[in-house]
Amino acid sequence: MEILQDLQERGLVSQITDEEGLAKHLQEDTVSLYCGFDPTADSLHIGHLLPILMLKRFQKAGHRPIALVGGGTGLIGDPSGRNTERQLNEESVVEEWSTKLKQQIANILNTNNDEEGVVAVDNRDWLSQMNVIEFLRDIGKHFGVNYMLAKESVESRIENGISFTEFSYMILQSLDFMNLYKEQGCTLQIGGSDQWGNITAGLELIRRTSEEGEQAKAFGLTVPLITKADGTKFGKTAGGAVWLDPEKTTPYEFYQFWVNTDDRDVIKFIRYFTFLSKEEIAQLEETVATQPEKRIAQKRLAEEMTKLVHGSEALEQAEKITAALFSGDVTTLNGKEIEQGFKDVPSHIVQENKGLIDLLVEAKISSSKRQAREDIQNGAIYINGERQQDLQYVVNEKDRIDGKFTIIRRGKKKYFLIRYQ
Repeated sequence: MEILQDLQERGLVSQITDEEGLAKHLQEDTVSLYCGFDPTADSLHIGHLLPILMLKRFQKAGHRPIALVGGGTGLIGDPSGRNTERQLNEESVVEEWSTKLKQQIANILNTNNDEEGVVAVDNRDWLSQMNVIEFLRDIGKHFGVNYMLAKESVESRIENGISFTEFSYMILQSLDFMNLYKEQGCTLQIGGSDQWGNITAGLELIRRTSEEGEQAKAFGLTVPLITKADGTKFGKTAGGAVWLDPEKTTPYEFYQFWVNTDDRDVIKFIRYFTFLSKEEIAQLEETVATQPEKRIAQKRLAEEMTKLVHGSEALEQAEKITAALFSGDVTTLNGKEIEQGFKDVPSHIVQENKGLIDLLVEAKISSSKRQAREDIQNGAIYINGERQQDLQYVVNEKDRIDGKFTIIRRGKKKYFLIRYQ
């Protein structure tokens, strides 16, 4: 199937500058395309996954993806989709973040040795070489102020104010496209739908500065804004953003995010984010309609995404933690898995063996010694998954997993983590 047709069938095309021309270009040529990622944090989050996976789809179709990390534009700030100015970060911070983002993108795009690896570039390499007079004379003259004011990313900010710094962002991104067009033969820019104005401005700059002029062959394509059926923002949880960095969002948390996808969204997300065939997607859609309680589609989505971002070993860990928590048998977990699975449960640090009643009160598992006795006698207290009803019991070395943790459960679902120093 042609790449453009596949993208459209999956609902991944929001806007496109010249559909017929781009379809012909993709059929006849090996196309170099790029997407930009500004370093606004030390990790990408799942909101970045869709454009990264778009690059991967083109990669699988035999084209040449270029991942541009905005070490230069990241020092300026993109006004698109924002109501206020971004906070400007120190150069050393942006440089450090840029390095981390390049590695994250490479990990996702270079997973198959049969495919060409991604080309990674940093726009600071060329933006930092240009002085202000050169920028104004050679680039700025091609942009009319009225043209820029009409762009949504700028127009939406006029009422609340926009600095010249962010106002100039569109020109810098256009310069990126022009540079990649001339230096690397890059003829397609992709991005989120909020980048449409910046992309079309880049096409205009290429047309104005290219020897081909009106005949310059370059295109723009955007992916849709991801919306959720319940109206909440995609990629946000009670704990904040879902990051691609396993130190910020553990593979288990990442897996759980996808497992908890709403039935109304899961097939759309499978089309968007996975490379499953149309036939398998149709089968999964049938299971959502006929056996929603089994959450087969959600588990398949979580499996594909966790494996893609974190690898097979991390997926196995996430599935193991999930199974242990579902069954209550946490003794199958090692220390590393416990840290992932119980990252957000209440914890208490102890340094020695403790009587169970005293430990329940100290760790605030039970509100008082009287309540602790009742909880134990009523069979509500479990140590590492096993019920403990001995009022004289001392929690000791045998109860420590990897010598570091004891899991206490009160009732069916209230977990507490005891850490040993």
